[in-house]
Amino acid sequence: MKGRTIVLDHIQGREAAALMVDGKLDDLLIAADAPAPGTIYRARADRPVKGQGGMFLTTPDGPAFLRQVKGLAPGASLLVQVGGYAEPGKAIPVTNRILFKSRFAIVTPDAPGLNISRSIKDDDKRDQLLEIAHEQMGDSPYGLILRSCCMDADAGDIADDISAMLAQAEQVMTDEGSDVELLIEGDSPHILAWRDWTDPAEVVTKTGSFETHGVLDALDVARGVSEPLPGGGYLYIEPTRALVAVDVNTGADTSLAAGTKANFACAKALPRALRVRGLAGQITLDLAPMPKKDRRGFESALRAAFKSDPDETILAGWTPLGHFELQRKRSRLPVAEVLK
Repeated sequence: MKGRTIVLDHIQGREAAALMVDGKLDDLLIAADAPAPGTIYRARADRPVKGQGGMFLTTPDGPAFLRQVKGLAPGASLLVQVGGYAEPGKAIPVTNRILFKSRFAIVTPDAPGLNISRSIKDDDKRDQLLEIAHEQMGDSPYGLILRSCCMDADAGDIADDISAMLAQAEQVMTDEGSDVELLIEGDSPHILAWRDWTDPAEVVTKTGSFETHGVLDALDVARGVSEPLPGGGYLYIEPTRALVAVDVNTGADTSLAAGTKANFACAKALPRALRVRGLAGQITLDLAPMPKKDRRGFESALRAAFKSDPDETILAGWTPLGHFELQRKRSRLPVAEVLK
């Protein structure tokens, strides 16, 4: 099946959204029991962590950890936002730089100014968007970012989105309460799909669509350790408590260039393979044998592949043993943990 299809359904009683591209699972969002990224709390400072410049906080959903905080005394009340999922047994990672994000607009209370996505090059369109932004934001001290999908969007829809996000920001940021409280829940998978999967696509909402559109079959692959590569090779992706190990296998190809071909295929396929499995943290690639002169090309291919990936990934580089390491933000939970 050619083209993009967004499938909204439920699996094991959990809300879920799948993005199918040319019949292949490209992204997957599943509701988890843990607080979703984007959740906003009024929290209370608990105790500082000496030497790390952080503070443990009390929230309605358990302990949270705020990094690089200064001048915050235990007992103080503050607003924080969940930035990702915690590792098992650890506190919820939060930030005090709060964003109010929707499909077209992001309101930034701590960063004033009106900004438009750099991917929008048309000067007339940029002028039109600035006009809409000025009209909706008025004399608000908050900042605004208009996302790239504004390029082809209706002006009225953009204005409504800015207005809604500004109203939400004003309501939260002017909150005068002092008790520990959940103020805004993070977006559900269906809302996230509407917010972030903005390229043209067919949207399917009928119950049972995961089965009829091949999502369940794709999930069987995603819950396993093997990921086929073009050319007959394989990735073996195995999460451990410390890291995610990725082994590149050339398969039946025994030519001299087999290792190089498999590694470059790995570079292209790896972002999607990690994304649909929900894997993050420290990632170590055990690559197939290839000449050292091809390492720079492999790094460029890997960097290009992760450029369009929504989850922040740092390419850490090569180890003395010839492995390649990455660090990936935990913006989702592993599918194997959510779906037992």
